Amino acid sequence: MKQRHLGRTGLSVSEIGMGTMTFGTMADEAEGIRIMDRAFDAGVDFIDVAEIYPVPPDPRWAGRTEEICGKWLASKPRDAVVVATKVSGPLGGWFVGPVRAGKTALDRHHIERACEDSLRRLGIEHIDLYQTHWPDPAVPIEETLEALDRLIEAGKIRYAGCSNETAYGLTKSLWASDKHGLPRYETIQNNFSLMNRRFEDELSTVCRREGVSLLPYSPIGAGVLSLKYNDGAWPEGARFSRYSQDSERGKAMTKRFVNPRTLESAARFAEVAQECGLSPVTFAVAWTLSKDFVGSTLIGATRVEQMDELLAADGVTLPPEALARCNAISSEIRYPMGL
Repeated sequence: MKQRHLGRTGLSVSEIGMGTMTFGTMADEAEGIRIMDRAFDAGVDFIDVAEIYPVPPDPRWAGRTEEICGKWLASKPRDAVVVATKVSGPLGGWFVGPVRAGKTALDRHHIERACEDSLRRLGIEHIDLYQTHWPDPAVPIEETLEALDRLIEAGKIRYAGCSNETAYGLTKSLWASDKHGLPRYETIQNNFSLMNRRFEDELSTVCRREGVSLLPYSPIGAGVLSLKYNDGAWPEGARFSRYSQDSERGKAMTKRFVNPRTLESAARFAEVAQECGLSPVTFAVAWTLSKDFVGSTLIGATRVEQMDELLAADGVTLPPEALARCNAISSEIRYPMGL
């Protein structure tokens, strides 16, 4: 599998990375391990976890995915896999994570304790890429970066990254790193797909000019780009089939992702994929990999049978005319999910 460097680091990883947020709920432990085995056999050497996983989030389950990944990592040479995980930061609503010392924040105490807990669950001595899962406006970025610096000096982590960050937040952090001689965020993990191109509005410019790599998550639009919800279908076990029967927040999220505009645009993108001789899933993942600011696109699965179409995007070069047609469709629909 093709390799790409992350940010300005020495980390070289497979251009497709394995996302794991469903392991422990939507995919049980055995299936999660089969999925990781399938990815590894195909050349994927980069896995992404988080202390809050699995999803749907529940404080009773937090850390379960790291434990599953830890069991899998125990069977592999440590240097054969680049491991990324995340410290949760301030949470609310849909995402409820571990709370320490009466709050959940990106302060020194929380970050150091969270890192130790993740290392224990993963069964490893260091984390290759440690990411802040959400920004924390209540804690100065300098304090967060100083905490990450201490972990690097202690050999607990190698590099730092962020997730779900804004252009301002990423730029502010890079400024603070430069001014104070602190570690910088080498990667940013945000939602990015044909359904959600907001990253290209401002963040892509920051990444290109500052040498930060995007790690796109949800490259197939949470499954919508696979066409699984078209024609009124609600597949058993699918994410939004479950969310639509869940809480009011779950129903609202389903409506935001699965609606007439998203389904229509997914069908139009699928027509372009068909003309390229690709499945909609393979095409969607390959589209993210066509972007020069992308380091490794994170795929996800609940069944090992889903992996073939996702992994088939490795090495695919989409023709210019197909990319142009995608741009035309996107200019009409903008970002229909409204996130």
